[in-house]
Amino acid sequence: MMNQYLHLPYFDPSIFTFGDSNIGLRWYGLMYLLGFLFARWLGVRRANRPNSGWSVEQVDSLLFNGFMGVFLGGRIGDVFFYNLDHFLQDPLYLFRVWEGGMSFHGGLIGVIVAMIWTSYSQKRHFWQTADFIAPLIPFGLGLGRIGNFINLELWGRETDVPWAMIFPNDPLLLPRHPSQLYEAFLEGFVLFAMLNLFIKKPRPMGSVAGLFLIGYGVFRFIVEYVREPEVESFLGIMTRGQALCLPMIIGGALIMGWAYTRKSAVKN
Repeated sequence: MMNQYLHLPYFDPSIFTFGDSNIGLRWYGLMYLLGFLFARWLGVRRANRPNSGWSVEQVDSLLFNGFMGVFLGGRIGDVFFYNLDHFLQDPLYLFRVWEGGMSFHGGLIGVIVAMIWTSYSQKRHFWQTADFIAPLIPFGLGLGRIGNFINLELWGRETDVPWAMIFPNDPLLLPRHPSQLYEAFLEGFVLFAMLNLFIKKPRPMGSVAGLFLIGYGVFRFIVEYVREPEVESFLGIMTRGQALCLPMIIGGALIMGWAYTRKSAVKN
């Protein structure tokens, strides 16, 4: 019966390492780099439009601050949201980034802090900054999920669907949902298309960021039903990921409602 499913080969998570150390370039890191480069290309392209209100230097500053927010917030979030017990036993685990992952929700908090700082330093409204950067993010999110797939991590629950996959590092060797690919499609391609079509017309300030929060929150909430939980369920009714998505969905809806109530349309 198991032979009818796709048996994935083992993928080395490292493209190369320096000597016998664990330091080098990993596929997951390469995905982040490609996502950043794409975000810069698209951001500069939008900044060069007439009356964009952005210079290339301002875009570079925003993306650098945002990248640092993703990295620091993502790592800290992964440790405190999903691996707190490990951290309490070994505090240096926080700094061994090659041994752990990145949390989207922690990265989001880091990006929000970066946007607050960037908006202050550029004397710009926070929601103007948020609306500019939101459509640049999903492509990198999709690549990050492909990085998870290459790393053979964050796979889905057991299933008998025809496209189920058996991951070589799964001790039970069960056919599972390739949930990383579901997320790459929804959080990457679909959310990217949604946001970049949405900004084709002037929108109320804050509405683009609100749509991003709703879109990601809903997509992630749905995929969590077929994704193997990383920690025990929250209050026995939902996964930790779903619990973290609910504030995003509610907050995004409130932001969009506030934006359209104010009706202050600006070009993004």
